Amino acid sequence: MFSHKILEKNIGLLMILTFVAVSIGGMVQIVPLFFQKSTTQPIEGLKPYTALQLEGRDIYIREGCYNCHSQMIRPFRAETERYGHYSVASEFVYDRPFQWGSKRTGPDLHRVGGRYSDEWHFVHLMNPRDVVPESNMPAYQWLDTTPVDASVIQAKMRTLTLVGHPYSDEEIANAPKELEGKTEMQAMIAYLQVLGTSAPKAK
Repeated sequence: MFSHKILEKNIGLLMILTFVAVSIGGMVQIVPLFFQKSTTQPIEGLKPYTALQLEGRDIYIREGCYNCHSQMIRPFRAETERYGHYSVASEFVYDRPFQWGSKRTGPDLHRVGGRYSDEWHFVHLMNPRDVVPESNMPAYQWLDTTPVDASVIQAKMRTLTLVGHPYSDEEIANAPKELEGKTEMQAMIAYLQVLGTSAPKAK
């Protein structure tokens, strides 16, 4: 007769059964999410990133901004009073990978879009302490002198269409022109200015 003692003495069997249990538990939790509209359908008004915003997002990731700034507002009173409505999955349908997280050396950025002017963001990125004296964020002055690399933007957008981003052929064709003459600073600001702008209204 099978007993718990047999399982405890046989490390191989214990590992196999642990793997089976974790796999079943994971499937029960994760698989249904692929069929829920709240996690697969974009929230009303949400649009895929423009070519400039898409490049800005890649620069944001490249520079490691996610190491200090989360993009996930949790459903707690302290968070919603400061940042606005809590984050919902349908806001991030076009984020691959999404920038959720809990690290907050700096404030959450999910609702930063439209909160400050382009000029404010420019000054903040050039020298954060000019607008936030207590900031320990580094300056990103080179973004203002570095042109956006437009060489792969069309390939990026075509790839994203394969996973459901509704870019039209015209948008893809015009993408290099949209980036023409733009700096990485402008791209970063364009990305920051769109964050959370399709958020649900707080009740």
